[in-house]
Amino acid sequence: QVQLVESGGGSVQAGGSLRLSCAASGRTLIILRMAWFRQEPGKERELVSRILWNSGNTYYADSVKGRFTISRDRGQNTMYLEMNSLQPEDTAVYYCAADRDSGDSRSSRSFDYWGQGTQVTVSS
Repeated sequence: QVQLVESGGGSVQAGGSLRLSCAASGRTLIILRMAWFRQEPGKERELVSRILWNSGNTYYADSVKGRFTISRDRGQNTMYLEMNSLQPEDTAVYYCAADRDSGDSRSSRSFDYWGQGTQVTVSS
């Protein structure tokens, strides 16, 4: 099993920045990719960004491209999401996810492990 713990959420004004962290523990050697999802009340969980654990290859949703940066520290088993130029529409609960597969699926159903979520609130 893999355990994921997010940190770094909070409240900021539009234009501000936040950095999310996701620390993985347990059987971390089985992780091939990790991702950040977000979910607003009443909406489906959507993929924000994804990183392949070994190669570092990244993917970004169009809505965050150029503003968010995903990275990972393999030695620390930690993934990060640097969020700049935050807007009110970025307000959501952000979830860290890990997968034993390195496939291209962007569906939340394809990820095996999840953190508890951290709230990000951006005010105008």
